[in-house]
Amino acid sequence: MTYVVNDACIKCKHTDCVEVCPVDCFYEGENMLVIHPDECIDCGVCEPECPVEAIVPDTEDGADKWVEVNAKYAAAWPNITVKIDAMPDAEKFAEEKGKFENHFSEKPGEGS
Repeated sequence: MTYVVNDACIKCKHTDCVEVCPVDCFYEGENMLVIHPDECIDCGVCEPECPVEAIVPDTEDGADKWVEVNAKYAAAWPNITVKIDAMPDAEKFAEEKGKFENHFSEKPGEGS
């Protein structure tokens, strides 16, 4: 089992999870984070840190899509290891549904 980031992260990109990750398995896109499934050690410390509940176990219903998204973009985006500010309109987008279809960006973040 591993944890994955779902579309609740899009346009929010809180990084509290990054700060507590003992293995630095988060990768940064332009408007969301992903977890590298081969690097995650399933410790679970990141899950409660996410204020928008965007981190879920890969065994949760509907997580299959997110396992693929996380694996694909963890291989393409830069690693992020320190907490940065959330996106400017994070609160505005926190409850929005369908964010992957409406706002997802394949562009990488800056990493750190």
